[in-house]
Amino acid sequence: MLTNKELLEIKELQEVCEKEGGFQLKLNFDMLKNRVGDRDEDFFHYEDGRLVGFLGSYGFGDKVELCGMVHPDFRRRRIFSKLIEKGLEETKKQNIKTILLNAPTGSITAKEFLKKIPCQFSIAEYQMQWQETELSVDPTVIVRPSISKDDWKAEIQLEVSGFGMTEKEAGDYNQYIRDSGGDQNLIIEKEGKIVGKMRVSESNDEAWIYGFTIFPELRGQGIGRKALTNVVKMQQRKGLPVFLEVEAKNAHALGLYESCGFRTYHSQDYYKFLG
Repeated sequence: MLTNKELLEIKELQEVCEKEGGFQLKLNFDMLKNRVGDRDEDFFHYEDGRLVGFLGSYGFGDKVELCGMVHPDFRRRRIFSKLIEKGLEETKKQNIKTILLNAPTGSITAKEFLKKIPCQFSIAEYQMQWQETELSVDPTVIVRPSISKDDWKAEIQLEVSGFGMTEKEAGDYNQYIRDSGGDQNLIIEKEGKIVGKMRVSESNDEAWIYGFTIFPELRGQGIGRKALTNVVKMQQRKGLPVFLEVEAKNAHALGLYESCGFRTYHSQDYYKFLG
């Protein structure tokens, strides 16, 4: 578990790097705040007691994402190379199938560094924010907390059908989310039947939607749009801005989010490690 001092140091370093580079780093502070277990997932580099380099490892089932930064005044000293070496070494111990290196699309420094590493471009991911749009709540689709064993079983199946996980990977990941305690696990129902699920993370006065999926045979019926509308309205009543992420290749999801008032404001590129 990270200390408050470490979280503050990471945040301050992030602000310096983002201001200098004109981009945003995906450091998943909701996950950093809720680290559990004894795995080495965060790697620090200090100079004279000052944090100047950081790398975070974020597990999602059979996939791990690595994202980090180095203070502009301390670059070209192999600090990030050493952090990556540590991160990769620890990740390989977990027998992870896929290791993704995350870089903001607009970061020239990151792209130059990645040329030195055995990796290839995998996907681009858009960060989207909801803009004020007239939305009507449909009472035929209900979004409620996940509370029962049947809810749990449905979530596992939805992870498998929606995100390509195995049942074991889905179970382990969902247990990790619950142990972390930071997200709201939500079930989507229509006519009393479970049709989908999503998670909502409320952190730093923002609401982020993750893991949103509908059973494949029920897609294209407007259920996703109605569920998304309900959640946006709930967060709007709390006065929280709403964000989500979508892969660029998922044109259907992108169109759904745009129809509900979400607009892209930033993007991240992911490179698959080949070593």
